[in-house]
Amino acid sequence: MTALRAGLIGVGMMGRHHARVLRELDGVELVAIADPGGDPHGVAGSLPILPDIESLIAVGVDIAVVAVPTRFHEDAALQLAAAGVHTLVEKPIADTLEAGQRMVDAFESAGLVGAVGHIERFNPALQEMRRRIAAGDLGEIYQVITRRQGPFPARIADVGVAKDLASHDIDLTAWVVQSDYRTVFAQTALKSGREHEDMIIASGRLANGVIVNHIVNWLSPMKERITVATGEAGALVADTATGDLTFYANGTIPLEWESVTAFRGVSEGDVVRYAFPKREPLRVEHEAFRDAVLGHDTDVVTMRQGLRTLEVVEGLLQSARTGESVSF
Repeated sequence: MTALRAGLIGVGMMGRHHARVLRELDGVELVAIADPGGDPHGVAGSLPILPDIESLIAVGVDIAVVAVPTRFHEDAALQLAAAGVHTLVEKPIADTLEAGQRMVDAFESAGLVGAVGHIERFNPALQEMRRRIAAGDLGEIYQVITRRQGPFPARIADVGVAKDLASHDIDLTAWVVQSDYRTVFAQTALKSGREHEDMIIASGRLANGVIVNHIVNWLSPMKERITVATGEAGALVADTATGDLTFYANGTIPLEWESVTAFRGVSEGDVVRYAFPKREPLRVEHEAFRDAVLGHDTDVVTMRQGLRTLEVVEGLLQSARTGESVSF
Protein backbone atom coordinates (compact mmCIF):
# COMPACT_ATOMS: atom_id res chain seq x y z
CA MET A 1 0.00 0.00 0.00
CA THR A 2 1.31 3.45 -0.92
CA ALA A 3 1.81 5.59 2.18
CA LEU A 4 -0.46 8.57 2.67
CA ARG A 5 1.48 11.80 2.17
CA ALA A 6 0.92 13.97 5.25
CA GLY A 7 1.35 17.68 5.84
CA LEU A 8 1.38 19.52 9.16
CA ILE A 9 0.67 23.20 9.67
CA GLY A 10 1.70 24.53 13.06
CA VAL A 11 4.61 23.13 15.08
CA GLY A 12 3.97 24.81 18.41
CA MET A 13 3.23 23.07 21.72
CA MET A 14 0.78 20.60 20.18
CA GLY A 15 2.09 20.52 16.63
CA ARG A 16 5.45 19.12 17.72
CA HIS A 17 3.69 16.03 19.08
CA HIS A 18 1.71 15.64 15.86
CA ALA A 19 4.99 15.73 13.95
CA ARG A 20 6.45 12.93 16.07
CA VAL A 21 3.41 10.67 15.75
CA LEU A 22 3.04 11.29 12.00
CA ARG A 23 6.64 10.18 11.53
CA GLU A 24 6.03 6.97 13.50
CA LEU A 25 2.64 6.06 12.02
CA ASP A 26 2.43 3.04 9.72
CA GLY A 27 1.08 3.87 6.29
CA VAL A 28 1.81 7.60 6.64
CA GLU A 29 4.77 9.68 5.47
CA LEU A 30 5.26 13.21 6.77
CA VAL A 31 6.38 15.18 3.71
CA ALA A 32 5.66 18.83 4.51
CA ILE A 33 5.60 21.17 7.52
CA ALA A 34 4.41 24.77 7.46
CA ASP A 35 4.57 27.42 10.17
CA PRO A 36 4.97 31.15 9.58
CA GLY A 37 6.56 31.37 13.03
CA GLY A 38 9.37 28.98 12.21
CA ASP A 39 10.33 25.84 14.12
CA PRO A 40 10.70 26.75 17.83
CA HIS A 41 10.96 23.12 18.98
CA GLY A 42 13.23 21.88 16.21
CA VAL A 43 10.92 19.15 14.94
CA ALA A 44 11.33 19.63 11.19
CA GLY A 45 14.46 17.55 10.84
CA SER A 46 15.38 17.34 7.15
CA LEU A 47 12.12 18.96 6.03
CA PRO A 48 12.07 22.67 5.24
CA ILE A 49 9.72 24.88 7.21
CA LEU A 50 7.28 26.23 4.66
CA PRO A 51 5.83 29.73 5.16
CA ASP A 52 2.12 29.07 4.66
CA ILE A 53 -0.68 26.63 3.86
CA GLU A 54 -0.43 27.34 0.13
CA SER A 55 3.17 26.14 0.09
CA LEU A 56 2.19 22.99 1.97
CA ILE A 57 -0.59 22.19 -0.48
CA ALA A 58 1.80 22.74 -3.40
CA VAL A 59 4.05 19.92 -2.14
CA GLY A 60 1.19 17.49 -2.72
CA VAL A 61 -0.40 15.89 0.35
CA ASP A 62 -3.21 13.39 0.91
CA ILE A 63 -3.88 14.27 4.54
CA ALA A 64 -3.11 17.24 6.75
CA VAL A 65 -3.11 18.18 10.42
CA VAL A 66 -3.94 21.76 11.42
CA ALA A 67 -2.42 22.73 14.78
CA VAL A 68 -2.53 26.53 14.63
CA PRO A 69 -4.39 28.99 16.90
CA THR A 70 -8.17 28.51 16.75
CA ARG A 71 -8.89 31.70 14.84
CA PHE A 72 -6.87 30.39 11.88
CA HIS A 73 -8.60 26.99 11.67
CA GLU A 74 -11.25 28.01 9.18
CA ASP A 75 -8.92 29.56 6.63
CA ALA A 76 -6.52 26.62 6.66
CA ALA A 77 -9.27 24.00 6.58
CA LEU A 78 -11.18 25.61 3.70
CA GLN A 79 -8.02 25.82 1.60
CA LEU A 80 -7.25 22.17 2.31
CA ALA A 81 -10.82 21.12 1.45
CA ALA A 82 -10.62 23.02 -1.83
CA ALA A 83 -7.41 21.14 -2.59
CA GLY A 84 -9.01 17.76 -1.85
CA VAL A 85 -6.99 17.07 1.31
CA HIS A 86 -8.46 15.04 4.20
CA THR A 87 -7.88 17.12 7.34
CA LEU A 88 -7.62 16.74 11.12
CA VAL A 89 -8.06 20.10 12.89
CA GLU A 90 -7.10 20.55 16.52
CA LYS A 91 -9.98 21.31 18.87
CA PRO A 92 -12.08 23.36 19.06
CA ILE A 93 -13.17 23.13 15.45
CA ALA A 94 -13.29 26.92 15.05
CA ASP A 95 -13.70 30.16 16.98
CA THR A 96 -17.32 30.66 15.91
CA LEU A 97 -20.26 28.43 15.01
CA GLU A 98 -20.53 30.09 11.61
CA ALA A 99 -16.91 29.29 10.80
CA GLY A 100 -17.35 25.72 12.00
CA GLN A 101 -20.45 25.28 9.85
CA ARG A 102 -18.56 26.46 6.77
CA MET A 103 -15.86 23.89 7.51
CA VAL A 104 -18.41 21.10 7.93
CA ASP A 105 -20.11 22.04 4.66
CA ALA A 106 -16.83 22.21 2.74
CA PHE A 107 -15.61 18.77 3.76
CA GLU A 108 -18.97 17.02 3.50
CA SER A 109 -19.71 18.46 0.06
CA ALA A 110 -16.24 17.42 -1.16
CA GLY A 111 -16.60 13.90 0.22
CA LEU A 112 -13.50 14.35 2.37
CA VAL A 113 -12.75 13.20 5.91
CA GLY A 114 -12.85 16.23 8.18
CA ALA A 115 -11.95 15.47 11.79
CA VAL A 116 -11.41 17.38 15.04
CA GLY A 117 -8.74 16.55 17.59
CA HIS A 118 -10.80 15.90 20.72
CA ILE A 119 -8.07 13.63 22.02
CA GLU A 120 -9.75 12.57 25.28
CA ARG A 121 -12.03 10.28 23.31
CA PHE A 122 -8.92 8.19 22.66
CA ASN A 123 -7.70 8.07 26.26
CA PRO A 124 -7.47 4.40 27.31
CA ALA A 125 -9.32 4.96 30.59
CA LEU A 126 -12.27 6.60 28.85
CA GLN A 127 -12.34 4.03 26.08
CA GLU A 128 -12.50 1.31 28.72
CA MET A 129 -15.18 3.26 30.62
CA ARG A 130 -17.31 3.54 27.49
CA ARG A 131 -16.91 -0.16 26.76
CA ARG A 132 -17.96 -1.15 30.28
CA ILE A 133 -20.93 1.23 30.34
CA ALA A 134 -22.10 -0.11 26.98
CA ALA A 135 -21.76 -3.64 28.36
CA GLY A 136 -24.08 -2.75 31.25
CA ASP A 137 -21.50 -2.89 34.06
CA LEU A 138 -23.06 0.15 35.77
CA GLY A 139 -26.66 -0.59 34.86
CA GLU A 140 -28.65 2.59 34.39
CA ILE A 141 -26.39 5.67 34.36
CA TYR A 142 -27.46 8.45 36.72
CA GLN A 143 -24.72 11.06 36.53
CA VAL A 144 -21.41 12.02 34.91
CA ILE A 145 -19.10 14.55 36.54
CA THR A 146 -15.74 15.84 35.34
CA ARG A 147 -12.97 17.84 37.01
CA ARG A 148 -10.38 19.40 34.72
CA GLN A 149 -8.20 21.79 36.70
CA GLY A 150 -4.60 22.90 36.59
CA PRO A 151 -2.14 25.80 36.32
CA PHE A 152 -2.46 28.46 33.63
CA PRO A 153 -0.99 27.38 30.26
CA ALA A 154 1.01 30.18 28.68
CA ARG A 155 0.43 28.62 25.25
CA ILE A 156 -3.21 29.73 25.15
CA ALA A 157 -3.80 33.19 23.72
CA ASP A 158 -7.05 33.34 21.78
CA VAL A 159 -9.72 31.38 23.68
CA GLY A 160 -10.93 30.92 27.23
CA VAL A 161 -11.12 27.86 29.40
CA ALA A 162 -14.52 26.87 28.00
CA LYS A 163 -13.30 26.33 24.44
CA ASP A 164 -9.82 25.14 25.38
CA LEU A 165 -10.68 22.69 28.17
CA ALA A 166 -14.42 22.32 28.70
CA SER A 167 -14.75 21.26 25.06
CA HIS A 168 -12.87 18.07 26.03
CA ASP A 169 -15.43 17.28 28.73
CA ILE A 170 -18.43 18.02 26.53
CA ASP A 171 -17.19 15.67 23.82
CA LEU A 172 -16.09 12.86 26.12
CA THR A 173 -19.28 12.94 28.21
CA ALA A 174 -21.60 12.71 25.22
CA TRP A 175 -19.40 9.99 23.72
CA VAL A 176 -18.96 7.87 26.86
CA VAL A 177 -22.69 7.59 27.57
CA GLN A 178 -23.71 7.88 23.89
CA SER A 179 -26.21 10.71 24.35
CA ASP A 180 -26.30 14.37 23.32
CA TYR A 181 -26.69 17.46 25.51
CA ARG A 182 -30.16 18.93 25.89
CA THR A 183 -29.87 21.61 28.61
CA VAL A 184 -26.92 23.45 30.18
CA PHE A 185 -26.35 26.13 32.81
CA ALA A 186 -22.98 27.70 33.60
CA GLN A 187 -21.15 30.32 35.60
CA THR A 188 -17.73 31.75 34.75
CA ALA A 189 -15.04 33.86 36.40
CA LEU A 190 -12.26 36.04 35.01
CA LYS A 191 -9.36 36.29 37.46
CA SER A 192 -6.21 36.41 35.34
CA GLY A 193 -6.76 39.81 33.72
CA ARG A 194 -7.42 38.37 30.27
CA GLU A 195 -10.49 39.01 28.13
CA HIS A 196 -11.49 35.33 28.25
CA GLU A 197 -12.88 33.33 31.15
CA ASP A 198 -10.42 31.22 33.16
CA MET A 199 -12.92 29.37 35.36
CA ILE A 200 -16.23 27.73 34.55
CA ILE A 201 -18.67 25.52 36.40
CA ALA A 202 -21.34 23.91 34.24
CA SER A 203 -24.26 21.59 34.83
CA GLY A 204 -26.73 20.05 32.46
CA ARG A 205 -28.85 17.12 31.36
CA LEU A 206 -28.39 14.79 28.42
CA ALA A 207 -31.10 13.55 26.09
CA ASN A 208 -31.18 10.20 27.89
CA GLY A 209 -31.83 11.90 31.26
CA VAL A 210 -28.29 11.64 32.67
CA ILE A 211 -27.32 14.72 34.69
CA VAL A 212 -23.82 16.14 34.22
CA ASN A 213 -21.50 18.55 35.99
CA HIS A 214 -18.18 20.02 34.83
CA ILE A 215 -15.62 21.89 36.96
CA VAL A 216 -12.99 23.45 34.72
CA ASN A 217 -10.26 26.01 35.36
CA TRP A 218 -6.62 26.80 34.73
CA LEU A 219 -6.03 28.67 37.98
CA SER A 220 -5.57 25.63 40.21
CA PRO A 221 -2.19 24.67 41.72
CA MET A 222 -2.97 20.95 41.35
CA LYS A 223 -3.70 19.16 38.10
CA GLU A 224 -6.85 17.06 37.89
CA ARG A 225 -8.25 15.14 34.95
CA ILE A 226 -11.09 13.11 36.45
CA THR A 227 -14.31 11.68 34.99
CA VAL A 228 -16.82 9.89 37.23
CA ALA A 229 -19.81 7.97 35.89
CA THR A 230 -22.29 6.90 38.57
CA GLY A 231 -25.00 4.34 37.99
CA GLU A 232 -27.22 1.85 39.74
CA ALA A 233 -24.37 -0.66 40.24
CA GLY A 234 -21.69 1.78 41.45
CA ALA A 235 -19.27 4.27 39.95
CA LEU A 236 -16.47 4.20 37.39
CA VAL A 237 -13.69 6.73 37.96
CA ALA A 238 -11.30 7.53 35.11
CA ASP A 239 -8.08 9.44 35.71
CA THR A 240 -7.13 10.51 32.22
CA ALA A 241 -3.80 11.94 33.37
CA THR A 242 -2.63 8.43 34.29
CA GLY A 243 -4.99 6.34 32.14
CA ASP A 244 -6.36 4.52 35.20
CA LEU A 245 -9.95 3.28 35.57
CA THR A 246 -11.34 2.24 38.94
CA PHE A 247 -14.71 0.66 39.72
CA TYR A 248 -16.38 1.36 43.06
CA ALA A 249 -19.14 -1.21 43.43
CA ASN A 250 -22.25 -0.74 45.49
CA GLY A 251 -22.09 -3.06 48.48
CA THR A 252 -24.16 -6.20 48.74
CA ILE A 253 -23.52 -6.81 52.44
CA PRO A 254 -26.24 -5.35 54.70
CA LEU A 255 -25.03 -2.70 57.14
CA GLU A 256 -26.05 -3.04 60.77
CA TRP A 257 -24.70 0.32 61.91
CA GLU A 258 -27.80 2.44 61.53
CA SER A 259 -26.15 5.89 61.47
CA VAL A 260 -23.74 4.86 58.67
CA THR A 261 -26.57 3.33 56.65
CA ALA A 262 -28.60 6.51 56.90
CA PHE A 263 -25.67 8.77 55.99
CA ARG A 264 -24.27 6.89 53.00
CA GLY A 265 -27.44 5.90 51.22
CA VAL A 266 -25.67 3.02 49.50
CA SER A 267 -23.06 0.84 51.14
CA GLU A 268 -19.46 0.50 50.02
CA GLY A 269 -18.55 -2.58 48.05
CA ASP A 270 -15.44 -3.85 46.31
CA VAL A 271 -13.00 -1.44 44.69
CA VAL A 272 -11.29 -2.67 41.53
CA ARG A 273 -8.63 -0.96 39.45
CA TYR A 274 -8.72 -2.48 36.00
CA ALA A 275 -5.72 -3.57 33.98
CA PHE A 276 -5.90 -2.94 30.23
CA PRO A 277 -3.56 -1.78 27.44
CA LYS A 278 -2.63 1.90 27.72
CA ARG A 279 -1.60 3.30 24.36
CA GLU A 280 -0.78 6.95 23.72
CA PRO A 281 -4.07 8.75 22.95
CA LEU A 282 -2.55 10.91 20.19
CA ARG A 283 -1.29 7.85 18.37
CA VAL A 284 -4.70 6.14 18.61
CA GLU A 285 -6.35 9.34 17.36
CA HIS A 286 -4.05 9.46 14.34
CA GLU A 287 -4.68 5.81 13.59
CA ALA A 288 -8.43 6.46 13.66
CA PHE A 289 -8.00 9.42 11.28
CA ARG A 290 -5.78 7.40 8.93
CA ASP A 291 -8.20 4.48 8.91
CA ALA A 292 -11.17 6.80 8.26
CA VAL A 293 -9.32 8.20 5.24
CA LEU A 294 -8.79 4.63 4.06
CA GLY A 295 -12.54 4.03 4.27
CA HIS A 296 -12.77 2.13 7.54
CA ASP A 297 -15.36 2.72 10.25
CA THR A 298 -13.63 4.43 13.20
CA ASP A 299 -14.41 6.57 16.23
CA VAL A 300 -12.71 9.61 14.72
CA VAL A 301 -14.39 12.85 15.86
CA THR A 302 -16.07 14.23 12.76
CA MET A 303 -16.27 17.95 12.07
CA ARG A 304 -20.04 17.75 12.50
CA GLN A 305 -19.53 16.26 15.97
CA GLY A 306 -16.90 18.91 16.70
CA LEU A 307 -19.38 21.59 15.65
CA ARG A 308 -21.98 20.16 18.02
CA THR A 309 -19.46 20.31 20.86
CA LEU A 310 -18.72 23.94 20.04
CA GLU A 311 -22.47 24.63 20.03
CA VAL A 312 -22.74 23.28 23.57
CA VAL A 313 -19.69 25.30 24.68
CA GLU A 314 -21.21 28.45 23.20
CA GLY A 315 -24.38 27.58 25.11
CA LEU A 316 -22.37 27.49 28.33
CA LEU A 317 -20.92 30.93 27.63
CA GLN A 318 -24.37 32.29 26.75
CA SER A 319 -25.77 30.88 29.99
CA ALA A 320 -22.96 32.49 31.97
CA ARG A 321 -23.69 35.86 30.36
CA THR A 322 -27.45 35.77 30.79
CA GLY A 323 -27.82 33.78 34.00
CA GLU A 324 -30.33 31.50 32.28
CA SER A 325 -30.16 27.89 31.16
CA VAL A 326 -29.77 27.09 27.45
CA SER A 327 -31.55 24.25 25.67
CA PHE A 328 -30.64 22.61 22.37
